[in-house]
Amino acid sequence: MSGSERAAEVVTLADIEAAHERIADVVHRTPLDTSRTFAGMSGAGSVGLKLETMQRTGSFKIRGAYNRLSQLSMAERANGVVASSAGNHAQGVALAGQLLDIDTTIVVPEITPAAKIDATRGYGAEVIVEGDCYEQSYEHALDIADEENREFVHPFNDGAIIAGQGTVGLELREQFPDLDTVLVAIGGGGLISGIATALKAHDPEIRVIGVQPEGAAHAKPSLERGEIHRLSTVDTVAEGIADARLLEKTFAVVRERVDDVVSVSDDELSAAVALIAERAKIVVEAAGAAPVAALLADEIDVEDESVAALLSGGNVNPSEHAELVRTGLMERSRYATVRLEIHNWPADIAAVVDAIEEHGAELDELARARRTHEDKPNRTPVELAVAGSGRDHLEAVVGRLDDIEESTVRYCSLAE
Repeated sequence: MSGSERAAEVVTLADIEAAHERIADVVHRTPLDTSRTFAGMSGAGSVGLKLETMQRTGSFKIRGAYNRLSQLSMAERANGVVASSAGNHAQGVALAGQLLDIDTTIVVPEITPAAKIDATRGYGAEVIVEGDCYEQSYEHALDIADEENREFVHPFNDGAIIAGQGTVGLELREQFPDLDTVLVAIGGGGLISGIATALKAHDPEIRVIGVQPEGAAHAKPSLERGEIHRLSTVDTVAEGIADARLLEKTFAVVRERVDDVVSVSDDELSAAVALIAERAKIVVEAAGAAPVAALLADEIDVEDESVAALLSGGNVNPSEHAELVRTGLMERSRYATVRLEIHNWPADIAAVVDAIEEHGAELDELARARRTHEDKPNRTPVELAVAGSGRDHLEAVVGRLDDIEESTVRYCSLAE
């Protein structure tokens, strides 16, 4: 599928400036937080984190949703709207509908976190869970729009949506006047299309680089082939950007105004989530961490540059965030799972705890394990999880556990 539209036909700076006026009293002007830690780790001269995690509904999506719904005719408002979403667009449309007194129905895929579904319902929307992936939810939402004569609010392939998201770029221009490069996650491409339009109109030399998870990396092949490439499947922890393709409008803008697209692994996304929580004290979902993951993955040369990384959303439930952080720490060799055989259960547990504490590590979990054929009959298998400052630190802890009288370390996740 080749793109026939031109970027200027989809969205212009004037459209974004008009959207800015339209939504100014509704959305937050989110802060830009600097990070010397990420600048040092990436070699950048400076790094700014644009905190759309602090936006209403917890992501940037309210910008485009309100801009779109506020321009509906009275008849369209009376009929109500329907949208499909993996979570954040759902909340944006639901809140916009609540503020404008428009009935909203949202179709979400089964992978959508419960926290996002509950929040969407909290804004007054009817939520329908349908489909294994976003594409199935999208088709179901189109059917509802047709059957019930409702306006369909597309999450990204819409000029008004793109213009609303582009207001992030206007804020970046003011907050980071020396900006050289901005990193933006790509799902369907609405956010990066708007930001690229706003920034390139101000300074064509600013680099706009998209970031996708490896399991949903459709944009780069699309740009290389000169036509929209649709993935047959998507597989990523970042459900917020688990789209299978760009569409005509976003493809037109991305093709003309985005400089490059890079991909990051789920492990790199998890590591970024953990680092952002630890160093910036910010809870971010996997999709929102994608720009920082790319910044730290040596995929982009940002030596001595002023770089902005957009943290696009923080809608993640606590247990999922904890799991992402744990996985991220493991990726950075700062968390290990250990299977240990001890002689005297449970008395020797005290020696295990003491050994971990003596080395300044943190015992996260400890439990008696299910016995296997490899375990000695006169030993008790124990599984534990330990957090530390790095591989050398944890290897020293594990070595001490192996030295406890009559104990044996049978497995450690740090082993390569």
